[in-house]
Amino acid sequence: MHIGVIGATGTIGSRVVTEALDRGHTVKAFSRDAVQAQREERRDNITWTSVDILDPKSIAGVLPGLDVLISAFQPGNAAKDFADTVRRSIADPTVYATAARALLKALESRPQTRLIVIGGAGSLEIEPGVVRADSDELLHAALDQLGLPREYAAAVRGHRDALTVLRTSNRLWTYFSPAEEIGPGERTGRFRIGGDQPVLDADGRSRISVQDAAIALIDEAELPRFVQRRFTIGY
Repeated sequence: MHIGVIGATGTIGSRVVTEALDRGHTVKAFSRDAVQAQREERRDNITWTSVDILDPKSIAGVLPGLDVLISAFQPGNAAKDFADTVRRSIADPTVYATAARALLKALESRPQTRLIVIGGAGSLEIEPGVVRADSDELLHAALDQLGLPREYAAAVRGHRDALTVLRTSNRLWTYFSPAEEIGPGERTGRFRIGGDQPVLDADGRSRISVQDAAIALIDEAELPRFVQRRFTIGY
């Protein structure tokens, strides 16, 4: 397959690129500093280019030839400066919905290209009808546990708003909510898949490694199960 990855140098995006290449796919990687990434790249079947995810025309220009476009967009470069990404997300939490609208607009020219958006976990239902992003109390408790500032609640709601944008579209979109706890770890290939509720382990924790998240994302790219739907994973 030909798979595009926005945010290809990021914490999740870089693992998605590796997973796709390891499975024999061709990757078109998008990064703010594509020239530098191209210089450092030593793998086959990957090309680097720049794209403005907030500009539908820029996105539309890179869609030809792609089977799937995976967006791991975050403001800033979270892999190199996570605190900066947190600050940018708080400063403009509308950026996620803006990016979702731009992606959908671009896909009007390529309606058969599938889109997978990596979003947030705050819009998952922790109980039937109860969404953490809708409650200051629940959201602040979760952010405190994760060591994030409470002001980041605005960004969590920004991710939720992006999902709402996608849900109003008839494009071939999929939204991925990672587990609440996600970070570098092992590539186990052993995890469970859920829909609108978090997948909890035996200790009641919602957690996954970015390596296993990449497996789930490329699985979905290869064999779509959640078109016009959201899915999540966890141990």
